[in-house]
Amino acid sequence: MNDGQRANRKNITELVQPHLLDLPGYTPVEPVDVMARRLGVPEDRIAKLDGNENPYGPSPKVAEALSRYRYYHIYPDPAQRNVREAIGRYLDVDSEQVVLGSGSDELLALAAQLFLAPGDTLLDAPPTFGMYEFLGRLHNARIVEVPRREDFEIDMPALESALARGAKLLYLASPNNPTGNTLSPQDLDRLLSFNTVVVIDEAYAEFAGQTFVELTTHYDNLIVVRTFSKWAGLAGLRAGYAVFPKPLVPILWSMKVPYNLGVAAEQAVLASLEDADYLRDNVRRIVEERERMAARLNDLGWVRPYPSRANFILCEIQRLPARNVRDELRKRGILTRYFDSAGLHNCLRISVGRPRDTDRVIEALTEIGEGVRA
Repeated sequence: MNDGQRANRKNITELVQPHLLDLPGYTPVEPVDVMARRLGVPEDRIAKLDGNENPYGPSPKVAEALSRYRYYHIYPDPAQRNVREAIGRYLDVDSEQVVLGSGSDELLALAAQLFLAPGDTLLDAPPTFGMYEFLGRLHNARIVEVPRREDFEIDMPALESALARGAKLLYLASPNNPTGNTLSPQDLDRLLSFNTVVVIDEAYAEFAGQTFVELTTHYDNLIVVRTFSKWAGLAGLRAGYAVFPKPLVPILWSMKVPYNLGVAAEQAVLASLEDADYLRDNVRRIVEERERMAARLNDLGWVRPYPSRANFILCEIQRLPARNVRDELRKRGILTRYFDSAGLHNCLRISVGRPRDTDRVIEALTEIGEGVRA
C-alpha cells in the first residue's frame, strides 16, 4: 500500500453501522473467580446470588455423559435431531417446531433477526429483562416502552393501544425478570389477537409450573423461548431452545448458522432430560427455599420482598440506599443484582440459593440493618 492509498483509506470505525457506534451493551454478571479476586474474598466464600443460576448444578448424569462421549472432534448434528426429539417428548410438542441454540439469548436474537428491520417497532414492557431492549437497539428498531403497573403486571389497556398503532415484535417474560410475576393466559390471548409476533420468554417456567408452549400449535404469531440454564443447571454450557409456529421453521433453518449447539451442550441436554425427576426435585427445593427466604426477608422490617414465581426475589430496600447494601453484602462475599431505574427504585434481586446461602444473607442483612432500626 502506497502513501496515497493510506491517506485515502477510511478509519475502520467509519465503516461500522452508525447506530452501533454508541450502542449501550447488555450488562452481564461476572464469574465467581473474577469477583473473588476483585473483592479479595476466597472463591469458596462467595455466595453467588446475582445470576439466577441453579445452586444444585446439573444432574450427575451430565458429567457421566460428557465423560463417555467419544466424538468431540466431529461437528454436531446440524439438524439437532436427537435433542429436538427429546425436547418434543418433554414438552409434548411436535419436535419439528423445536430449534436449539447457544442459550435462550440466541433464540431471542433469532426472533429479532426474523422480524426486525431498521425502523420497525419493538414493544418493551419495563421493568423487564434488558436483553429485549438491547436486541431492539442492535437491529436499529424503534423501541416503544409500555411501562408495567406499580404491581409489575402488564398495563393491558396501554399495551393494546400500542399494538393497535402497529408493532412487529413484543417480548414478554413469564415469570418476568427481575420482578418474578407471571403473565395470565387471558392477557396473552388478548395480545395474540393483534398482528404482532409475541415472544414469551419462559426461562423460569419450571419454577412457576406454567407454560404456553401448547399454544404455538394454535397461533402462528407466538414463539416460546426456554432454557436449560436455570432449572437444569446448565448455564455454563449454553443450551436454549424455542418452540416456533410451523410456518416459521423452514425459514429458521435457512437463516440460522449451522452447528450452533455444541456436542457437549447436546449431550448435557439429553442426560438432563433422562434425569428430569432428579432436576424437578431440585426445582421443588428451590421453590421451598424461595418461600422461606421471602418470609425471612420480610421479617427484617426494612426489606420489602415482592412475590415471585421464579428462582429469585426482587426486594425494595427501605431507609437505606440499595447500592450501599449491595456493596456491604459484597464485602461479605454475597453477590446480588442492583436495580435503580424507572419502575425499580432502590431494589436488589437476590437469587435463591441453598438454605445456608439464605442464612448468610439474612445474617448479613441483619448486621447491615442495625443502623436503620428505630
